[in-house]
Amino acid sequence: MTVFDGPLDVIVVGGGQAGLALAWHLKRQGMRFLVLDAGSEIGHVWRSRWDSLTLFTAARYDALPGLDFPGPADRYPNKDEVADYLRDYAAAFELPVRLNTRVVRLSRAADGFALVTGDGETYRARQVVVATGPFQTPFIPPVGGRLDPAVTQVHSSGYRRPADLPDGPVLVVGGGNSGMQIAAELAATRSVHLSIGSTLTTLPQRPLGVDLFWWLTRLGVVTKPADSRLARRMRDRGELLIGTSRRALRRAGVAFRPRLVGAEGTQARFEDGGTLQVRNVVWATGFRPDYSWLDVDGALADGRPAHRRGVTGVPGLYFLGLPWQHSRGSALLGFVKHDAAYLAERITAFAGAGPYPSVERVG
Repeated sequence: MTVFDGPLDVIVVGGGQAGLALAWHLKRQGMRFLVLDAGSEIGHVWRSRWDSLTLFTAARYDALPGLDFPGPADRYPNKDEVADYLRDYAAAFELPVRLNTRVVRLSRAADGFALVTGDGETYRARQVVVATGPFQTPFIPPVGGRLDPAVTQVHSSGYRRPADLPDGPVLVVGGGNSGMQIAAELAATRSVHLSIGSTLTTLPQRPLGVDLFWWLTRLGVVTKPADSRLARRMRDRGELLIGTSRRALRRAGVAFRPRLVGAEGTQARFEDGGTLQVRNVVWATGFRPDYSWLDVDGALADGRPAHRRGVTGVPGLYFLGLPWQHSRGSALLGFVKHDAAYLAERITAFAGAGPYPSVERVG
């Protein structure tokens, strides 16, 4: 086992947009830090999404601190352009990112924290920021296990293009942005059924000919604190569907089904009692957090981060890039910079003041 001399001032776990945005601040502050990322390249999460994925935010709203997103400001970048931007961002500011480095255990140490990687290396740091993002463990409902092995099943995180699926109809389960976009793409090649458990609020991408996020930023919707009245109303309504509507999908030939409640062999069963013989299933059913590697008392509550705007009750431990960490924009590419700037200030203050005397209870 290799033990690196230290401790470092800060280690950031996760080299996606959240980790890189914070790294930009840490570099400017002269911190001695590292970003540890499990991927083989910067931007690997974006590059591994389905081929036709494009952002629903225009390029003008996709920049991290210090570097504009390239190209025309009103275009909608695709996923490979985002991956390229993150790679170029890290290179432009010479950010210290160590790839192929998966953290398998984070624990307290006398001088801060110890982080053990899958290769058996140990890193030490006085402060740690967990920036692993919301896309951690793909979730497939238990009903998927009751389908016949002859049925091809793929989670949206593993879906790439229609040609990868065997011939035959597709059942897409999940009516969020991913499910709607994948269903629309598949409908051009085959029969598609889309199972949706609840109706979500749909917004056009360019209301009155102007980008939706122009309106949302002007109205302060994206940056409203999570505990504000407006933010609470938004959270209660669930995920926003942007740029894709039921009407458009019906015109494309997509058949809508209610919530999937059961399956047996090659037959799927829905909440209204209807059934469907399935050949392919795409599970657009989201992700679940996985913090099993985080062995720090007080960092989690019921398996989820216990924090106030990313600051935990554990001295020197933070989270970044969580959905609704502080606002609707907390997990969005061009808006995570606000939370990154806030945490950078807290990290600097902690470094100057020394360790806190005890663990506070948060959440």
